[in-house]
Amino acid sequence: MVELRHPSSSLGSRVASSPMKRDEDTSPLIHDHFSQHVEDHPRHSSRDRERSFWWQTYSFFPFSKDDPRFSQRGSRISLFLLLFFAIAGLISIFSILHRLTSPYLCKKDGIVLHCPRVKEKPSLWENPFSATTSWKPCAERREGGISDLPPENETSGYLFIHAEGGLNQQRIAICNAVAVAKIMNATLILPVLKQDQIWKDQTKFEDIFDVDHFINYLKDDVRIVRDIPEWFTDKSELFTSIRRTVKNIPKYAPAQFYIDNVLPRIKEKKIMSLKPFVDRLGYDNVPPEINRLRCRVNYHALKFLPEIEQMSDLLVSRMRNRTGSPNPYMALHLRFEKGMVGLSFCDFVGTREEKARMAEYRQKEWPRRYKNGTHLWQLALQKRKEGRCPLEPGEVAVILRAMGYPKETQIYVASGQVYGGQNRMAPLRNMFPNLVTKEELASKEELVAFRKHVTSLAALDFLVCLKSDVFVMTHGGNFAKLIIGARRYVGHRQKSIKPDKGLMSKSFGDPYMGWANFVEDVVITHQTRTGLPEETFPNYDLWENPLTPCMCKA
Repeated sequence: MVELRHPSSSLGSRVASSPMKRDEDTSPLIHDHFSQHVEDHPRHSSRDRERSFWWQTYSFFPFSKDDPRFSQRGSRISLFLLLFFAIAGLISIFSILHRLTSPYLCKKDGIVLHCPRVKEKPSLWENPFSATTSWKPCAERREGGISDLPPENETSGYLFIHAEGGLNQQRIAICNAVAVAKIMNATLILPVLKQDQIWKDQTKFEDIFDVDHFINYLKDDVRIVRDIPEWFTDKSELFTSIRRTVKNIPKYAPAQFYIDNVLPRIKEKKIMSLKPFVDRLGYDNVPPEINRLRCRVNYHALKFLPEIEQMSDLLVSRMRNRTGSPNPYMALHLRFEKGMVGLSFCDFVGTREEKARMAEYRQKEWPRRYKNGTHLWQLALQKRKEGRCPLEPGEVAVILRAMGYPKETQIYVASGQVYGGQNRMAPLRNMFPNLVTKEELASKEELVAFRKHVTSLAALDFLVCLKSDVFVMTHGGNFAKLIIGARRYVGHRQKSIKPDKGLMSKSFGDPYMGWANFVEDVVITHQTRTGLPEETFPNYDLWENPLTPCMCKA
């Protein structure tokens, strides 16, 4: 083959030159007079270097005009390759430009529109649209599906449960009861909402939820009856008899536990009750379709009574029109009741007398945990460092202002009696004067029908928080996680702020941190703590994050 040579320099001589020599020529440490000397004897002009580059590039093709084997066919192949790469590059450029400038399909008020691709500005009231369109809810009932449930008299037997605790704990227990009945192919008797020592409420299932909708919506999943069968005469036995009660079910039990330990007893006795039944079914140790069924119960089958829904809509409407024109509003779940403060065993700002009274209260209510009280100070410091203490109203106010919410923000407060009363609420009210509760939004006459049951008032708070533009939690609990989960399930667009209490504790305790640095920390930390899609993980909480089992890729 003919040797290829550049007109102005030999390719061989360039290859033979040492790396050290090349580095010396291009080193930034070369003295000025040496640079001038080199410039007097240039090796190649830029034009020569360009020609060398293109010549070397051309030499990679299998045919050359100096090659005796050069043919018309080879020339055509070379031209074809060049043309192919040119077209591919143009297509890539046009594709990128098209994606950046063309509109995309979006839905507004149920209508599909062409929306321009513009960069979204950060919003105080909504999560970015681009971050909330990848998932959609898919736990709803299958329309037109064929039920494969056996008749009532052919199921494994009857399952009866006591749903204990407050409204939200009872809600979780009902969802779990349906799931357990499905696992064992049992008929579920409508759960009893059991009175406990804290709530002291005699509410029945039908006083809060729409029973007809509940049974009808789940008719293809689980057989549900309103009452204990007539042939079972001693109904009180279900509450008292050990022979009819399955106890000691472990927390977060797997599905197999019920098949191995509960199902045989139901088949033998025909009717069995489960007691207690709080958090007695796991999440990642049950089949995916069972978790999807729990979401179906929670988000679709359990509907509040129409009068509760209507009253909540009235409260929401009043919140949105408090300024005389439509305005967004924030819902704040403030967990700072005396019982919550005492149970947390955290230390809070207060006088010596307040701290002494709280110590007496804790010793009376939780003597085993209190002991002699000497270990509580270190425990309180550790819990605050780990972010396990409820946020005080004043701390909440500072965080919200750092996030950018103005003084005029309309805030609905869902809370019990705040420990410390108006003095404790003063910092929050001074920074955000537009704080209201349901008692301030509605008249006594409007609320009188709901005061019969504590859970009815809790249901109003639940719905007003659920429908808010922004929801802010201040401590854990079933109320907050059910709200956040439901807002995620409808599309992640609504902001649900979950403060990083551990980081906030560190910032609040730093006497040298200025306001600007604090604001930066708050904003950066909470960019991903607003109810955006999050992949589930082992031992995840289904009620706070229903993503994987109950939602599908959009």
